[in-house]
This record gives sequence, C-alpha cells and structure tokens, in this order.
Amino acid sequence: MNAEVGMQLQNDAPSKRQNTKLEAEGAEFLVLGMLLIEGIQCFKAYTNFAGYDLVAVDSSGERSARIQVKSRWATDYDRSFPIKNFNCDFVVLAALNRGYRFRQKANLNAHDGRSGPRFYCFPVELVQKAQNPIDTWGKVSLSRIFNHTQYEDAWHLIRTHLTTDPQK
Repeated sequence: MNAEVGMQLQNDAPSKRQNTKLEAEGAEFLVLGMLLIEGIQCFKAYTNFAGYDLVAVDSSGERSARIQVKSRWATDYDRSFPIKNFNCDFVVLAALNRGYRFRQKANLNAHDGRSGPRFYCFPVELVQKAQNPIDTWGKVSLSRIFNHTQYEDAWHLIRTHLTTDPQK
C-alpha cells in the first residue's frame, strides 16, 4: 500500500483516541534539546517522577527546575492541554503540529497541516490559575492565559529561575 492510500485510509477512519505515546516521548526530547541549545543544563527523568519529566540545573548544582512537558500532536488541536499534577516549576507545552486530525480534515487538499513545533514555557503557578475548574480532565486552555504568546520560546524564564537566589 503506498503512502497516499495509507494516509487516505487513516483520514477516513472514525475518530478515536490516537495513541501518541511515542510522540509525547519525542516532545520531551525536543524540549530537552531546546534547553541544551539555550545553554541550560538539563536531563530527562527516565523513571516516572510524578509531576515532571525533565530537570534543569544550574552549573553549581545548587538550583534546579522541574519541568513537565505537555504535547499536542495535531496542528488543529483545540489550544488546550490536560494537566492534573502540578508538582513542577514549569510546564512546557510542545505543539508538535504533525498534521490535521480534527476540524481541518476537510481542507486536506490545500495543505496537510505539518509545520515546525512551537514551545510555550509557562511558570506552573500561571498554568494552575488558568485551569478550568469544572473540566473533569483538568484542561488548561491557552485562551485562559493572558497574552500566552509572550511565553513562546520563553526559555529565559527557566534560566532566570536557575540563577535567582531563592533567599532574596
């Protein structure tokens, strides 16, 4: 079966929950790589640490930042993400933009929706305040975060956290 036919069959399949575990792991590595490129030392917490996936550290090892990575596979996701555990310092949303899955399916002839990933680096307190209190999934909508675009590629927030003396 060629790729076009396979893609067409996949697009015609009824909508069911997509298994994106592999892509979620990839998102964690993408965020890890972005932090390293930004000169922020970081490592992946390989065994399931509740509330965070990555740990960024300062060069002395005295300060750290626990980072939870939330990823969305589809380019046309609803601009929200579920979160229940806030045992972290930052939440990084990785919008992977791997193609259309929802509303844009009808427009597939124009463009498949693939584009580069986008990263939003939010302090955990901001995400907690933005969580929809009546949503059973604990969803946070980007529309509930004032001027959320200012947090795109805001790696400096993690760097500042690591270099600020907590005693001051």
